[in-house]
Amino acid sequence: MRAFARVLVRIAAAALAAFALNGAAQPYAVQVGDQRLVLEPPPGFAETGPTGSPRLQELGEQLTSASNRILLFAISDADMRRFTLGDQLDLRRYMIVVTPRGMERERMTENTFRNYVRESSKGLGPAPAGGDLRKLLDAQPAGAVAVLAELRKDADATSVLQGVRIPGKGFFASSTYQLSSTTLLLLRNKALSLSLYTQYDDPADAEWIRTTTARWIDELKRLNAR
Repeated sequence: MRAFARVLVRIAAAALAAFALNGAAQPYAVQVGDQRLVLEPPPGFAETGPTGSPRLQELGEQLTSASNRILLFAISDADMRRFTLGDQLDLRRYMIVVTPRGMERERMTENTFRNYVRESSKGLGPAPAGGDLRKLLDAQPAGAVAVLAELRKDADATSVLQGVRIPGKGFFASSTYQLSSTTLLLLRNKALSLSLYTQYDDPADAEWIRTTTARWIDELKRLNAR
């Protein structure tokens, strides 16, 4: 009887996962000041808001400061399935969109956006002129986030690729590497910050984050075009 009950629970969880994934694939509107912005995670990712999970909310909050409001926190479809089944999340790839709380009601022009980008970029340092990403990260102190490349520099969008080396625990444990892209985007006179994260195992991961970042920026611009 208990085995049958567990089967029913797994079936119900799988149905919930399918419902969550199908719902998350659709664009949705979020109010930022006087503007309604349309957001959507890239294909293969599910927005976590509909789950109402404090655990997922806490994960998202760890990625940004309290001065920002989270507009979207998305995990991979595979991780969403794991979550609904009660399994441990892999969290190999995830993403978040935030907006500064103190600027939500401001109407930002391209000129003020450029000033905002300039202030936000202080201390990042210049991007290196190419090179092997793993070697670049090995040259940095463990845990230090390094700028690796500039991905975009438009009037309404600026994006950089960053990375970090996480030291392994124990004498024989090897380091792991994580890549992230950070994009400051001006949508309908509102400033958003988009961040994508991926574990870095091989060049395919670097290509994925570059391509996905570019496509996501263009798609959000399209969804919010007047």
